[in-house]
Amino acid sequence: MTQVRFRVDFAAGCSIGPGKIELLEGIERTGSLRQAARGLAMSYRRAWLLLDQLNHSFATPVTTATVGGVGGGGAALTPFGAVLIRTYRAFDHEVQALAREALAPIASSAKPPVSSRTRRRPKPQRRRLSRAE
Repeated sequence: MTQVRFRVDFAAGCSIGPGKIELLEGIERTGSLRQAARGLAMSYRRAWLLLDQLNHSFATPVTTATVGGVGGGGAALTPFGAVLIRTYRAFDHEVQALAREALAPIASSAKPPVSSRTRRRPKPQRRRLSRAE
């Protein structure tokens, strides 16, 4: 299956790619940065840094946060954050279709993945060292 992963650079230090989009989708789904990070097997610190970078990369923030308390804290997408996801995903859909079409002749030549269980590993060569007498 041919698949392209891409990143869009808007300016120096202002980019979006599949990781940041998946993080935003996780926040939209769970209402929590911590849970979104956990769902992506990402550390909370890494997720926080990515989100902070996103929120400072555009004139409009992509999320809002509420501080913990009785009801607990959380995170929510702003309308701009939702537009960012929709726009990226629509473009991604077009790119994937173009990639499948353009790369079909090459993709048909790709070898299927080899299972690590069936792959034969070469045995290490044993060398005898001669002793100088």
